[in-house]
Amino acid sequence: MRSAACTERNRSTTLLVLSELLIRRAVPRLAGPSALAARSASVDTEQVVIFRDRVDAGQQLAEQLKDSVGDDHAVVLGLPRGGVPVAFEVARELDAPLDVIVVRKLGVPYQPELGMGAIGEDGVRVLNDQVIAMAMVTEDEVAAVEQSERAELERRAALFRGDRPRISLVGRTAVVVDDGIATGSTARAACQVVRAHGASRVILAVPVAPRSSLALLAETADELVCLATPEPFFAVGQFYRNFSQTSDEEVVEVLERAATRTVAPPVAVGATDDPPVRDEEVVVEIGAVRLVGHLTIPEACSGLVVFAHGSGSSRHSPRNRFVAAVLNSAGLGTLLFDLLTPGEEIDRAAVFDIELLADRLGSVTEWLEAQPEAKGLCIGYFGASTGAGAALWAAAGPRSPVAAVVSRGGRPDLAGPKLGQVRAPTLLIVGGRDEVVLELNRRAQERLSCESQLAVVPAATHLFEEPGALEEVSHLARDWFLSHLPPAAEAAG
Repeated sequence: MRSAACTERNRSTTLLVLSELLIRRAVPRLAGPSALAARSASVDTEQVVIFRDRVDAGQQLAEQLKDSVGDDHAVVLGLPRGGVPVAFEVARELDAPLDVIVVRKLGVPYQPELGMGAIGEDGVRVLNDQVIAMAMVTEDEVAAVEQSERAELERRAALFRGDRPRISLVGRTAVVVDDGIATGSTARAACQVVRAHGASRVILAVPVAPRSSLALLAETADELVCLATPEPFFAVGQFYRNFSQTSDEEVVEVLERAATRTVAPPVAVGATDDPPVRDEEVVVEIGAVRLVGHLTIPEACSGLVVFAHGSGSSRHSPRNRFVAAVLNSAGLGTLLFDLLTPGEEIDRAAVFDIELLADRLGSVTEWLEAQPEAKGLCIGYFGASTGAGAALWAAAGPRSPVAAVVSRGGRPDLAGPKLGQVRAPTLLIVGGRDEVVLELNRRAQERLSCESQLAVVPAATHLFEEPGALEEVSHLARDWFLSHLPPAAEAAG
């Protein structure tokens, strides 16, 4: 027993060291005066939309790829799901066949987010011997992970491709396409797999990516083609006007269209260009206090989410606006508003007056319920930092209509005396490297008597600034609200 315990402890220590080593390998590429100057000169990306949708991104990417691909005997490979509509446009413009590249990452058993290899169809397997050795993963453990992931890989390949055979890549140029890159781990796995399938040349092509991820991918592909590397970079969807989810059905439809050479552009299943029912600045008057917010209610709205911002933030927060856009794309309405007036924001006592903030939040919720477009819709709270404490305090009220709460890097502990009275299902999202706040959330969750879940985003810090981190937060929040805010008809029943 003692030997086993020591082995497990050594493994854990090694995994932590290995994770830090892999992270730090990227630092020299980013450090130095030039990187600092680039960051300070960056634009406010919350105002930047580079692509209308995935079709537009694919068409722009195709233009850039013409010179790179030339007359090569190329095959365009889309990463499911979002990369397939982009790849369709590239394949059509290059007059090249389109296929799907289905890969599965192999994660270290005791730390799945740390990749030790990848697998592809037809038994292809690529392993990182260095990670496996340092993490002390045995052959049996590798085999067990591969068996589980291969079953899912085969299921997805059969779903997407149907009866059509995989297009051979032997001796051909493989153009791997995705709708964007966050961390680059999936793109790296795809490039390794297509090379193992016999591709003579590998081009990785994406519309948008952070410069740090591209630097780490430089040795994976023979050529990288990326249209934009904006900073700061929170998530891929930040740079699309329409970044609605791509469904399995759409992937199948696009691949069938490509196989039969149908030239009509793909239409995103579930996507809509219909304008929202309301999308405007609003003013909520609470006595002599006027609070300003922004209300968005999409067509066929299934629920409403009120955002409670943290200290030093406002309704203009790029992070919360990004999360709100993801919720809007999923059919959820959002209200982003300032809990304090400009004059109150400079008073640090007011910033941490959770009871005051909760009262304001409750009053804004009453105003929202009175809006004609909100009739019959369930309401949720999304709180960040101190705003999370206010959201939980308000949700604990005996007459609170709130049906779900999500906290992003929040301070639920600030609602201490009210935590046990919260009835709404609560999701606490914390960065894995935000150690102090993570511990505060663990302690707060122990005091909650309602349904609750603690979701840790690996390697993310307090503001979720790492590539892909904010996107994961958005998806976690979206899924929580969609599963806990019942539709209007059900709520009424």
